[in-house]
Amino acid sequence: MGQPITATVRAGAAPGVRIFDLNRSLTGMDIERYSTAEEAEARGMRPPDVLAHRLLSEGALSVSIYSNVVTVEAPEAAWATLEARAQHLVEHLFEYYGDDAGWSYEALGLPAPPPVDLTVPTG
Repeated sequence: MGQPITATVRAGAAPGVRIFDLNRSLTGMDIERYSTAEEAEARGMRPPDVLAHRLLSEGALSVSIYSNVVTVEAPEAAWATLEARAQHLVEHLFEYYGDDAGWSYEALGLPAPPPVDLTVPTG
């Protein structure tokens, strides 16, 4: 299943900014900043890279992640629909199974491996 994340959302100082406070840390002591989905994808498959890529692909203009705080900037008008989607992406980031999973093969755009044959040979 993975580890669910609990996130609370609050408005930032500017109207186009939302701050997500998580119950889990996503980074170390460095601030991770992303301005394009391509930049996030090029950095790798670490959880902050994956989350930033997903948020930027949904319409965010920039994403900053520091420990357990994710700051997202988007056009002010976009937050009417983006806020619920962004919270969903954050909360399901570490889940592996199910329709809401963030690290399932489908969510990562990867083909699923073939099933493993667990039958015991007889004879």
